Amino acid sequence: MPPLTARRLAASLALLSALLALGVGVCASIGSSGYTVFDLARPAGGTPDGSRPSGTEPDLASVMILRVRLPRVLMAVLAGAALGAAGAVFQGVLRNPLADPYVLGISGGAALGFIAASAAGLHALLPFLPVRQAAAFAGAAATVAFIFLLSRVHGRIASYPMLLIGVVLNTLYLAIILLIQTVVGASRLHGVMLWMVGNVPVEGYPLIGILAIVLVLGIAAVALLGRDLNLLAAGEDAARSLGVVVERTRVVALVLASLVTAAVVSVTGLIGFVGLIVPHAARLLFGPDHRLLIPASALAGALFLLVADTAARTVLAPTEIPVGVLTALCGGPFFIWLYRSQRGAAYSD
Repeated sequence: MPPLTARRLAASLALLSALLALGVGVCASIGSSGYTVFDLARPAGGTPDGSRPSGTEPDLASVMILRVRLPRVLMAVLAGAALGAAGAVFQGVLRNPLADPYVLGISGGAALGFIAASAAGLHALLPFLPVRQAAAFAGAAATVAFIFLLSRVHGRIASYPMLLIGVVLNTLYLAIILLIQTVVGASRLHGVMLWMVGNVPVEGYPLIGILAIVLVLGIAAVALLGRDLNLLAAGEDAARSLGVVVERTRVVALVLASLVTAAVVSVTGLIGFVGLIVPHAARLLFGPDHRLLIPASALAGALFLLVADTAARTVLAPTEIPVGVLTALCGGPFFIWLYRSQRGAAYSD
């Protein structure tokens, strides 16, 4: 792989951005109604075949594409970008090729917060506020803080305890969730199981705009740490000798990646394996330099989840498959293959 230059960085990101823009247009045009984005450009009263009298066709096309498909497409793009970039950060900081945004228990904390708020009926008491999403975000943030607290060894943050603590916390969270479901009953938790599997919802543009701002800032901030993450990949001692403050860099990178993930999980639920598959694919195509790998993983993750969600809503139409099911069907075999290729070994601290 040639060394990273400003020209190669710009060309790579421009190519991925063009593919993503094309994907957005194509996926927004796919659906059972038959409308495409080209119908939005037709004059008022026009019809797709040009033979029908003026009437409601353009309005229906506008509603279907701009109010139903496009919001879902944009949400899939944001979720995929966040999970892809976060996966690249986790794998780089923890120096573990099997790490993804869920291995540290972030998903379990978000799920517990979401379901606890649902069981308490807070969304019914405050219907004008996204209380369940806020509770999911709080659960994920609390999990990050708890993991950092427990993984300190002799004043340093150790990667290996983080992985073990994440596995234990996920198991504990699942047990508490099952207990809540048993006590409260399925009626009050209607739709929660679909959220836990992972599903891209149709949200309003204000929420999409807020998420976009948060995710762009978070991913950009992590990408600025690319040089330090490259040095960390060579080993902590080497990074320290070159002026990297290892503990601070690790904490900042993991906090940013975790909170970006939590922001998405609080809306889409637990979409797994995107953060595992995409960074490895991006690394093969663009190399291991985190200055390119992180934004490339974000754009590739957006494209991957966009295609997966489009397939989920169209393959068995009118029945929809939760997108988390498709990503698991892709990611499960990939995880097994990757584990076998690594012979069960992970990078050490």
